[in-house]
Amino acid sequence: MTEKSKPTEKKEAAKRTPHSKKKDTEVKEKTHQRKPPAAKSSASKETSVKPVSVKTERPKKTSKKPETRIMFTGRRKESVSRTKLVKGTGEVTINGKKLTEYFKRSVDQYKVKQPLVLLGLEKDFDIHANVYGGGTTGQSEAIRLSISRSLQKINPEYHKKLKEYSLLTRDSRMVERKKYGLHKARRASQFSKR
Repeated sequence: MTEKSKPTEKKEAAKRTPHSKKKDTEVKEKTHQRKPPAAKSSASKETSVKPVSVKTERPKKTSKKPETRIMFTGRRKESVSRTKLVKGTGEVTINGKKLTEYFKRSVDQYKVKQPLVLLGLEKDFDIHANVYGGGTTGQSEAIRLSISRSLQKINPEYHKKLKEYSLLTRDSRMVERKKYGLHKARRASQFSKR
């Protein structure tokens, strides 16, 4: 009889274990619950209020940076420009160099200053530009677009004049890819009749 009773005891034990485990986990969950936040002591409430009053009593930091400092990006062909406009005397620095050092051609120098000259602001703002990619034409036109966007942000009234000269439009023309069987994008080999 002992042999027969053993298997039944195992079955009963197997039946009991899942329920007993559930009861154990329920008890654990109940014991590990956090206390509600209302149970805090009054001393901790007083300490949490004091830093708030200190923050309001501090004087606001006065920044030495000028108020008008706008940064925008411009693109043209493969060139990307990030330009910062700051109230100043009209200095233009591109990648740490002066305008005349960076762009040797007068056409490129004119393109960079074109939005400022158009609005009569060439001596009101300093320009700091970082530009990379492409050649001189693409870079100068990328800087021009970023300056135009910055000026429009400073004063929305400039929008009409800049738009009239299409200085706010991103020129989407890119170099066409070379095709196989041709010398360049469209240049084919010379035609031979015989």
